[in-house]
Amino acid sequence: MHPLLESITDPAQLRQLDKKDLPQLAAELRDFLIRSVAQTGGHLASNLGVVELTIALHYVFNTPDDRLVWDVGHQTYPHKILTGRRDAMSKLRKAGGIAGFPRRAESAYDAFGTGHSSTSISAALGMAVAAQKTGSDRRAVAVIGDGAMTAGMAFEALNNAGAMDANLLVILNDNGMSISPNVGALDNYLARIFSGKLYNNMRRNTKKMLGVAPPILELAKRAEEHVKGMVTPGTLFEEFGFNYIGPIDGHDLDALIVTLSNIRQLQGPQFLHVITQKGRGFKPAEDNPGKYHGIGKFDPENGETPPGSERKTYTQIFGDWLVDMAEQDERLIGITPAMCDGSGLNRFQEKFPDRYFDVGIAEQHALTFAAGLACDGRKPVVAIYSTFLQRAYDQLIHDIALQNLPVLLAIDRAGLVGADGPTHAGSFDISYLRCIPNMVVMCPADENECRQMLTTGFMLDSPSAVRYPRGGGSGVAVTQALEPLPLGKGEIRRHGKKIAILAFGSMLQPALEAAEALDATVANMRFVKPLDTALIHQLASSHELLVTVEENALMGGAGAAVIEALQSTNVTTPTLSLGLPDAFIEHGAPEKLLAECGLDANGIRAAIEKKLTE
Repeated sequence: MHPLLESITDPAQLRQLDKKDLPQLAAELRDFLIRSVAQTGGHLASNLGVVELTIALHYVFNTPDDRLVWDVGHQTYPHKILTGRRDAMSKLRKAGGIAGFPRRAESAYDAFGTGHSSTSISAALGMAVAAQKTGSDRRAVAVIGDGAMTAGMAFEALNNAGAMDANLLVILNDNGMSISPNVGALDNYLARIFSGKLYNNMRRNTKKMLGVAPPILELAKRAEEHVKGMVTPGTLFEEFGFNYIGPIDGHDLDALIVTLSNIRQLQGPQFLHVITQKGRGFKPAEDNPGKYHGIGKFDPENGETPPGSERKTYTQIFGDWLVDMAEQDERLIGITPAMCDGSGLNRFQEKFPDRYFDVGIAEQHALTFAAGLACDGRKPVVAIYSTFLQRAYDQLIHDIALQNLPVLLAIDRAGLVGADGPTHAGSFDISYLRCIPNMVVMCPADENECRQMLTTGFMLDSPSAVRYPRGGGSGVAVTQALEPLPLGKGEIRRHGKKIAILAFGSMLQPALEAAEALDATVANMRFVKPLDTALIHQLASSHELLVTVEENALMGGAGAAVIEALQSTNVTTPTLSLGLPDAFIEHGAPEKLLAECGLDANGIRAAIEKKLTE
C-alpha cells in the first residue's frame, strides 16, 4: 500500500484518486493531523471531526473556483493540509508561519477569512450572488457548526438566502452528539434520494402543476414535510426556503460523495445536515473533546500533556472570585456566550447551576439578557473575551449603558493573545469602552488587583468592565478578601526624576523595569475611566515628560485619554504615548510580539530615550 497523503499538494491531485482510495487517505490525514498538532499545539478535536467531510468537499467541488467558506475556521487544518500547506503545518500559529484560521492572503483556497463564528452563510451567499450576477456556474459552500448556528447572524443569513435562487449550499456540521443509530444506512439512503435529480425534478414539477390549485399544493407540501419530518429535523430549514437533505453520516465517504455530487447539480439554496464526532480517531479527544478543542503540545501516542504552571491564570482568578462573590451575594448571575471553560466558569457552574447561564454563541443576546436581569434586581456578571465583546457593541451602548444598568463585564484575553492571532486579539476594548457614558473601565496590573477590581465593579450601581490578559500575571499572593478599590484612584509604585511613566494594566511590570535604568517615576493608573486626573496633574507639574503605556491600540486608547485630560486644563507638559500600532498584529509568541511593538522593558526605555533626544 503506497502512501497517498504525501503525493497530494493540491485538490486537483486529490480528485484524480479512485474513490476506493479515499478511506486510506483519510486515515493518513488523521494520523498526520494528530502528530502535527502534538508538536505545535492548536485546535485538534474539531479538526479530527471533519477529515472525511473535507476530503469529500475537495473531491466533489472544483476548488478554489468553487468557493468553500469555513465558519470560525478552527476546523480547517485538514483543508490546509490538502491545499498545499502540509509542510507549513510545522510552523502553524508561530511567527512567520501559517495561521490557525483561514486567511485570504495565505491561499487561494481560503475563500474567506474567519475566526469569529456565524459569518459563513452570509459570506457564501454574497459569493453565490456574485457568481449569479456574472452568469458563472461557480458554487458557494458554507460549512457551519451546530454551535455557530446558535448565533442570530446565521439565521439572518438563512432568512435572506432562502428568499433568493442563488446556488448556495449550507452544510451543518453537527458534532453536538455522537453518531446515533438513526444516522446510518437508512438515513444515508434517504439523503441520496432527497438530493437526487429524480426526486428534485418531481418536487419542482409537482409544485408547478399544483400551483394553480393552492389548497392542493399546500396539502402536498404538508405531506412532504410530514414524510421528511419522520426521519429528519429539516422542517425549520425548509421553512427558510432551503431544500433540506440529511442527516447523513459525516464519516461515511461514499455517502458524502454521492450526496454532495447530487447537490452540486441542483439549483437554488440547499441545506445538508451532516453528523460528525469531535476528536474522531483519537480516543483521548473522543473522550474529552473540550480538553482537546484548543490544546498545547501533547504526546501523540496517549494524549498526555506536559504539567502546567503552578501560577494561577487571570481566568482562574476570575473563576475563584465569581464563586466567592456568589456565596456572599445571591443576586449574582453568571453569564457566558458559549465560553464556560475558556472564561473560567466551571466551578461556578457546578456550585451554582441555577445561577449559571450559557447562552450559546450569542454575544448580543448575552448582554441584553444581562440588562433584563439587572432591571429586576439581579447583579449579572458577563464573562466574555475582548474580541467577542466587539460583536455586541450596540447592546452594550443601547441596552446597558444608556439605561445605566449594573452589569459587570469580565473581559478576558485583553491585549495580544499570541498564537490565535489578530482575529482573537483584544486590541481595541479600551478605545471602544472609554467613549461610552456611564462606563467604568479598569485594568488590573496583577492577580490580586484583578480580584479587587471585580469586586469594585460588582458593587457599583452602574455598568463596569475589568479587562485582563490571557495567561498568568506576576504571581503575587492573592488575598481572599472581597475588597473594592477607591474608584478612579491610581497609585505611585516608584518615585523617580524628570520622567513619569503612567502604566495601564499589564504594562506596569515592563514599565517598572524600564524605570530602573531611567530613574523614572511609575504610576499604576488602574482606571481608564474615570481617570485619576489629580494624579496626572500632580505628575505633570513635577516631571518634564509624561509617558503612557498600554496593551491596547494607541488610537483612542488610555494614552489619548491622558492627553485629553491635560489639554482640558491647558497643561503643556510633553507627552509620549506607547501602545499597539495602527495595524493588526500577527500570530506568534506574545512576549515576542510585545517586544516587536516596543512594549517590553527594552522597547519602553528605548522609546523614552529617543524622545529625550528630540
